[in-house]
Amino acid sequence: MRTLTRLSSASSSPSDTACDVTAVDTKSVSAKRVDAKAAQQHESAIKHVTGRAAYIDDLPAPANALHVAIGISPVAHGRLRRLDLDPVRAMPGVVDVITIHEVPGHTDIGPVFPGDPIFVDHEISYAGQCLFAVAAESHDAARRAARAAIIEIDEQPASLDPVAAAARDDVVRPTHVQQSGDWQRSLASAPHVIEGEQFVGGQEHFYLEGQACLVTPSEDEGVVVHTSNQHPSETQKLVAEVLGIPFHAVTVEVRRMGGGFGGKETQASPWACIAALFARRTQRPTRLRLSRSDDMRLTGKRHSFHSRYRLAVDDNGVIQGGDMTLIGDCGFSPDLSEAIVDRAMFHADNAYSLGAARVTGHRARTHTASNTAFRGFGGPQGMMLIEQAMDDIAHRLGEDPLSIRKRNLYRPGRATTHYGQDIEQLDLLHELISRLEASSDYWTRRAEIDAFNAQSPVIRRGLALTPVKFGISFTAKHLNQAGALLHVYTDGSVMINHGGTEMGQGLHTKVCQVVARELGLELSSVRISATRTDKVPNTSPTAASSGADLNGQAARDAALKLRERLFAFALETLWPEAGLNSDDLRLEGGMLVAGDGDNCRISWGELVQAAYLGRVSLSAKGFYSTPLIHYDRAAAKGRPFYYFAYGAAVSEVAVDTLSGEYQVTRVDILHDVGDSLNPALDIGQIEGGFIQGMGWLTSEELKWNDAGRLLSDGPATYKIPAFGDLPATFNVALLEGHPNSQASIYRSKAVGEPPFMLAISVWSALRDALASLAPTGHCPRLDTPATPERVLMAIDTLRQKTGEHTSGTPREDEPHASA
Repeated sequence: MRTLTRLSSASSSPSDTACDVTAVDTKSVSAKRVDAKAAQQHESAIKHVTGRAAYIDDLPAPANALHVAIGISPVAHGRLRRLDLDPVRAMPGVVDVITIHEVPGHTDIGPVFPGDPIFVDHEISYAGQCLFAVAAESHDAARRAARAAIIEIDEQPASLDPVAAAARDDVVRPTHVQQSGDWQRSLASAPHVIEGEQFVGGQEHFYLEGQACLVTPSEDEGVVVHTSNQHPSETQKLVAEVLGIPFHAVTVEVRRMGGGFGGKETQASPWACIAALFARRTQRPTRLRLSRSDDMRLTGKRHSFHSRYRLAVDDNGVIQGGDMTLIGDCGFSPDLSEAIVDRAMFHADNAYSLGAARVTGHRARTHTASNTAFRGFGGPQGMMLIEQAMDDIAHRLGEDPLSIRKRNLYRPGRATTHYGQDIEQLDLLHELISRLEASSDYWTRRAEIDAFNAQSPVIRRGLALTPVKFGISFTAKHLNQAGALLHVYTDGSVMINHGGTEMGQGLHTKVCQVVARELGLELSSVRISATRTDKVPNTSPTAASSGADLNGQAARDAALKLRERLFAFALETLWPEAGLNSDDLRLEGGMLVAGDGDNCRISWGELVQAAYLGRVSLSAKGFYSTPLIHYDRAAAKGRPFYYFAYGAAVSEVAVDTLSGEYQVTRVDILHDVGDSLNPALDIGQIEGGFIQGMGWLTSEELKWNDAGRLLSDGPATYKIPAFGDLPATFNVALLEGHPNSQASIYRSKAVGEPPFMLAISVWSALRDALASLAPTGHCPRLDTPATPERVLMAIDTLRQKTGEHTSGTPREDEPHASA
């Protein structure tokens, strides 16, 4: 990523309105223009690395600010019999204590469906649920006071098994079924019926900046909320409803987040609501931030899934149909689980035609924190099942898994999903895999690995190439809209505001690039302001990988409106006798140019000042809504996605069969981003998404005890990937020459979530390595996360089946080794 030279824009006075303006001073225009389409650095990059980027806990609060701590349930299920808070009120520094009885407005803050009480009334649904909150003069005083409460609970058995919950129809939302063709007939007539099941674990968001907010009371009985939050408009709504005031009395502001990954889409709102209650009650600024352990106990995770499949397969390994069942562990309430399990179902095919198939999704209720959005939003869990099936089919038929994958890809004649959406850009998917197959030397390495495994007694290597087809759009149709507000000041500088939020992914940078491109300016001439609900209202969450698609288009709409307004002014006022029309005008290089530009041109600064003096509005609103998308839930058919983003990864691993330890030795990725808005940011998203996905599937293990208390509640017990876990060879490339077939922003494609699922290749490579120990025709089950312990147990199971000794102490003819 190259460093940019930031160039200031000099303003100048209006020029003579004659067409011949060759005497215009152009010193304010850089001779070396920075291309707004290029690989620009993140708009806050320098602030990030110098520590000047302000996060919520960095914001200065007035000296009289209060600090909030939460009193939580120590049990997962029960009835609250007694809550004595007098000892809390008596603690030093305590100013106020609240329970559900002090809430003046709504007490249920469920984001879509009811079921999320702001505080417990009687029924306790998970260990860590909020019972009360205390505000004190300091953070430490609040935390000490919260521990002084006298709590008596009639504890009841906790439901922690989602499979059993689904079997007894204990669900947070109704079961949904998608079906295409006669799946039962396909199973009955198939040459081969292959079946399997898997458990895919959840994942903690582990954002660098935890849940935090600062709420200040305003003079009109409202509040201003500074929050680390992916959905400011929803937080505005919930805070207003809890306080019992109109939405316009609440302003929510988000400048940036220190990571979100979905964990701040719905689950940042409760803390803002609680802080706002104190701010209104005391008329004092109120700060609430959760410690890491509290953050992990009180908030939901990625859904774990228990899934199974039965597939009808012909002699060539091509799927003819089948039945797939997905059970998502939703926790105690709906949150976003209906849409998350829907997306898992939508992606149960990944890149493959399922033929005549039925896909069923259950949303099981358990006594844990309500699970929520996480990068991929259910899509990764859905893909995992079909990728397991690809490996299982290949080993059953004695073929390489890549060959089976390629035969099952969507293709002419088999290009419609099980929910009725036609797949576009079929050639792209096949070309991408073929290119990566060649550039990664897949077949040469396959032969080398087979030869190595045949003579290696301890270390076994594995290789896998897996594709990704990920649908882009919110599956809730109404969320596919965005707004923007553009201001041009009389010195020519530009300010853009939009409804999206910045969490490190570079959304603000891309939006600034869009505006600079449309107005023909240096990127340094465009600045972005914090996302605020009083600037762009009724916004959608920054999620579903749609941030740049939606907000970039809204910003472009605003820029185009302003551009056309300036063109009309120039034609009418500056060059009325030139015989020009708007098609003859263009903004480029900081100039308004007509025709060949020999005679008619004016600098941006002069144009803006002339327009201001001519009483032309220099502000514009933009709006965008995604076309074409629809989904009939009753029929389980439609087009829920505007387009698909594609990618593929080849991963190689080396496994120590004595210890279960392993290394990811090489990764090759080729990813489809259409015509990239910013290659540097896109590659960063691909690299980061892959590593986060690898952590989900390998090392990040969530553990609860039998009573439902989370044990992995900090970095000592929950392992995210570290620098040493990166593959020694990590090749990432963007697929070129394939712009988006849909009219997305400059024919680009979303890049936030799709790369996450490229990491499935690591898990598949581990299974490939273990398959070298297995009987012919068998690929071992490997649930996730595939920790060394799980890998070792799978190895022991395989060796017991084949009659070999179990791992532990090597035989005399086997050397000790470590991967």
